[in-house]
Amino acid sequence: MANHDVLFALWFFIPVGIANSTPIIAAHLPVLRAWSAPLDFHKQFRGKRLLGDHKTIRGVIIGVLMGVIAIWLQSQLFHDYAWVRHVSSPVSYQSNTVLLLGALLGLGALLGDATESFFKRQFNIDDGRSWFPFDQLDFVIGGVLLSAIYVRLPAADYGFILLIWFGMHLLFSYIGFLLKLKERAL
Repeated sequence: MANHDVLFALWFFIPVGIANSTPIIAAHLPVLRAWSAPLDFHKQFRGKRLLGDHKTIRGVIIGVLMGVIAIWLQSQLFHDYAWVRHVSSPVSYQSNTVLLLGALLGLGALLGDATESFFKRQFNIDDGRSWFPFDQLDFVIGGVLLSAIYVRLPAADYGFILLIWFGMHLLFSYIGFLLKLKERAL
């Protein structure tokens, strides 16, 4: 595993990691707490809620917005620093449409998480209970799939992204647990 590959995997998926974590933080902010309409509008499939109360419209809006903001910041760094241009290769952040990539990465993370939530409900896995390894990979797979609309990466890059962000999710889930943002470490 080359240093460039690891750094690229971290760099490219920063908007996904931010988009995946900000709905949890937004739910604890008093000013945003009232925006708690569930994404599934209480609809059911086979007698079970589609997604549940923790998947909200607020979470999607905030997550996608944060993905766009993250990629905008990355594009600013791309213009100012040669080392960022080197790390971000093969993706160029010079395009006027790079904000679309941020939206796709953010939305992909949240759709991947929502899809996994749907299947957890269908398989009777309790709300908040970990479903290893799907809980750790759902947002990554969603981000990879939607970002492919904008940019195609070599297969090895996708492998590094899956590996690195799987580990990052484990680490940040534990930190979220320690900060009492999550009920369980995994």
